[in-house]
Amino acid sequence: MKGAFLRAKVHTSGPHLQSPKTEKGKGRHAAVFSAVDTGSVIPVRVTLPAVYLHLSAPPARRYTQTGGLSLRNEMRLYPYKFGFLLVFAGITSVAWIKSSPGDGGPTILPNLQTLYERLLVAEQLGGQVSRDLSSILDHLKNMSRAANSSHTTSNTTSSNISTETTREQTFLQPNIYVYMPHLKHHPDSLVPNVLLGQGRTGVSIVMGIPTVKREKQSYLVSTLSSLLYSLTPSQQQDLLIIVFVAETEPEYVSSVADIIRKNFPKEVQSGLLEVISPSQYYYPDFSSLRETFGDSKDRVKWRTKQNLDFSFLMLYAQAKGTFYVQLEDDVEAKASYFEDMKNYAIQEDPKPWLFLEFSQLGFIGKMFRTRDLPMISEFFLMFHRDKPIDWLLDHILWVKVCNPEKDAKDCNVQKALLKQRYKPSLFQHVGLHSSLSGKLQHLKDKDFGKQTLFQAHKNPAAELSSSLKHYQQHSLIRAYKGEDFFWALTPLQNDYILFKFPQPIHISRYRFHSGNIETSADKFSNTTVEVLPSNVTAPDTRVTGSSSPDKQSNNGFVVIGSFENGVAEGVIEDALQPVSALRLVVHSDSDVWALLSEIDIKV
Repeated sequence: MKGAFLRAKVHTSGPHLQSPKTEKGKGRHAAVFSAVDTGSVIPVRVTLPAVYLHLSAPPARRYTQTGGLSLRNEMRLYPYKFGFLLVFAGITSVAWIKSSPGDGGPTILPNLQTLYERLLVAEQLGGQVSRDLSSILDHLKNMSRAANSSHTTSNTTSSNISTETTREQTFLQPNIYVYMPHLKHHPDSLVPNVLLGQGRTGVSIVMGIPTVKREKQSYLVSTLSSLLYSLTPSQQQDLLIIVFVAETEPEYVSSVADIIRKNFPKEVQSGLLEVISPSQYYYPDFSSLRETFGDSKDRVKWRTKQNLDFSFLMLYAQAKGTFYVQLEDDVEAKASYFEDMKNYAIQEDPKPWLFLEFSQLGFIGKMFRTRDLPMISEFFLMFHRDKPIDWLLDHILWVKVCNPEKDAKDCNVQKALLKQRYKPSLFQHVGLHSSLSGKLQHLKDKDFGKQTLFQAHKNPAAELSSSLKHYQQHSLIRAYKGEDFFWALTPLQNDYILFKFPQPIHISRYRFHSGNIETSADKFSNTTVEVLPSNVTAPDTRVTGSSSPDKQSNNGFVVIGSFENGVAEGVIEDALQPVSALRLVVHSDSDVWALLSEIDIKV
């Protein structure tokens, strides 16, 4: 606009401003104020400099070659321009009226006096408008700062969610309410229920295991035993295993947590194992799902829920560590799986892969960088009703690298660059009964190979004896030579295994591992490790942490350790060296057989 009219209309009840009208001028801009009384309107015209044209409409952003005023700077000046204009217009109008001759003569003077007074009132009103505009401008500035602060806080919270150790962690996935609108009705629907855990973060590998209620057999305990069986103390500190109980029935969820706490108390206490479950409001109504790809309604519901379960786990685990591995609750792991996965991931890290494969079956053993999990989980949530999870993962690869103008062969070549396959496979599917009711799973990974059931070591010469009866060919002498594992029938109190050395020797370390990857339950419990010092004056001593109430055993033997979660290992103090014999002693009847998969006596 090139010009503006401002009209001040005054009623007998009090003054107020009337909206301005527009009039064009040439080079300059005319402003007309109308003093309106109950019976007359006196137009007052005054020509103003063009600089005041901004009062007529919202300003356009203008720039010069040297950089003009920004829109925000212009907005700051509006209230002051507006007030100045009112004052200038009032004084000029009065001066012009008094200087103009007219036929009215003395009759018009009282009206002029009234006009002058009312213009003063209009000036005061203009000041009030100026202050109101300033207040509005400040409010807009505060809103802008709050929006920026909220954006920054959101980013900071998203990046630091791994440090959340409370039980009120909520997923910060911006579009999740678009894909799952039912969550809007329940503010706590994205708060995971942490049943067991110490809030561990900063590990190299996070493993996610969803588990559901099965009609037939549960494989969860054996799966966890397989994963925990061969971990060293340092590996246990660098790993987090998250069990996601994908059910909303409180009694069942609590029962699973109790089973894990009972079977793996040490791992739970250390923070190696976590158990979580979703809010009761997390899952949508599955009754409205469309049946697609020839799948039954039950199968469509099963695969849809699986998409949501995997997404939940990924969102929870995204800031817990560097790499995330997706597993299922019915798998078996190779003894060296952790070291093999970590070394391969570090080796391949410079390459632009989206995931690494440590099994060729479905979604088992897929490793992702945790920084990619938000994108992957959002894709799964976007299409969770449409296709199975492994199909959706392949579609992500297609979207990323496939050119629609080229053939399928080129697409496969490009997709292969985003996934790397490790051989031999580190995980094997062992479950027969699927989590889908009535379905039997006969899937086996042919690249898994044969599982190692014992660890061989070169041990010092010794005379062996035991009160335990071995099963079939799994004898103690073959296990000591590294040819097999020792498998004995149920141990009873005071049963023993004795290693007697021809000459006293210095033993630097010892390690006994009971159970193996296939028979993880057959472990020694309430069993001590004892040595017979060759020096009969050896001090009465005992290794800290032994479960034995006595420091000294019988027949001159000294307790130096005990089995904890199937493993006994440690060093022997110099005061007890050299050693004439070493033995394992059972202190209570067992409910299961006992298996020694590793005997390692280092000299």
